[in-house]
Amino acid sequence: MNGNRWAITAAAIVAVGIAARGGLASPAPAETLRPLVQEALPDVPGYGLTAVEVSFPPGAKAVPHRHGKAFLYVHVLAGSVRSQIEGEPVRAFRTGESWTEKPGDHHVITENASATEAARLLVVFIAPKGDALKTDDRPHEP
Repeated sequence: MNGNRWAITAAAIVAVGIAARGGLASPAPAETLRPLVQEALPDVPGYGLTAVEVSFPPGAKAVPHRHGKAFLYVHVLAGSVRSQIEGEPVRAFRTGESWTEKPGDHHVITENASATEAARLLVVFIAPKGDALKTDDRPHEP
């Protein structure tokens, strides 16, 4: 009987510890990037064009970030995303829709609008060569 009581107490302690840390749920998935093209712009010394495909699994979110001195063109290839630049309203974009971002914009929301379907973006950067194309406000949680 004492063995059962000990096992129940141990299980309760483990359960309380898990609940205190936020449960067993894993963090929201993050986006993944696939480089497509990187070229120097011959008529714009010191600048380059970089294109990437960004995939958002269902429910995925990017952490708030900036794109430094880059100008961006973003086109939704599949699915739908929500996006917000600091100081502007949240906007939703669906397959076939596009937007631009100016150098220095603070991107506070970028997320898949669906919990069941993936979303994909084509992102084209025009940026000074050697500059970081994306700087997260904080790293993704493990």
